[in-house]
Amino acid sequence: MNADYEHEIRAEGFNLIIGVDEAGRGPLAGPVVASAVALKSDEFQSKIRDSKTLSARQREEAFYEIYEKAYVGVGIVSESVIDRGNILEATFLAMTNAVENAIAQFAAVEDGGNAFQQNVCLLIDGNLFRSDLPYAYRTIVQGDNIVLSIACASIIAKVTRDRILNVYDAIYPQYGFKRHKGYPTPQHKEAISTHGLSLIHRRSYKHS
Repeated sequence: MNADYEHEIRAEGFNLIIGVDEAGRGPLAGPVVASAVALKSDEFQSKIRDSKTLSARQREEAFYEIYEKAYVGVGIVSESVIDRGNILEATFLAMTNAVENAIAQFAAVEDGGNAFQQNVCLLIDGNLFRSDLPYAYRTIVQGDNIVLSIACASIIAKVTRDRILNVYDAIYPQYGFKRHKGYPTPQHKEAISTHGLSLIHRRSYKHS
């Protein structure tokens, strides 16, 4: 995958382009995680594409290279916040936090503490986005398949969330979070039926 889309956006006058994606909208448990990636380089040795099409090992390898070659922001919104509102709003919040984090890193290095004056365009995976961020944005259906910075964000979000669920697996071994990462597999639903809900399950979701 190349950065042709980013180059097209840059030609429109934007000088800071940030790809944004999330992981964890569908699970019954755990947080939703978003990532925002502003590339320093578009040349990667690792395979960069939609995280769901990569093996766990490929994602881990790409994860470290992306951090070396981009400004990376992460936003994590817990299951309790999801339950207080809804998953869509929680996803937008996670994306907003991720963008703010990435821009803060960029500004600290590139602007040297001076006033932030970049012309920003966010490239959002999917067809919907809402935020109070004062930046232009484009929503791109299947963006993680066609836009390099979004694919990078997809990998960062997926690996980050998987690591979180691996930790929860050690705390709640009876649910098998390490295997299904909170998604509604038959094994996960059976564990819920047997053990009830844990503290990280989303109460607003249907579990049967």
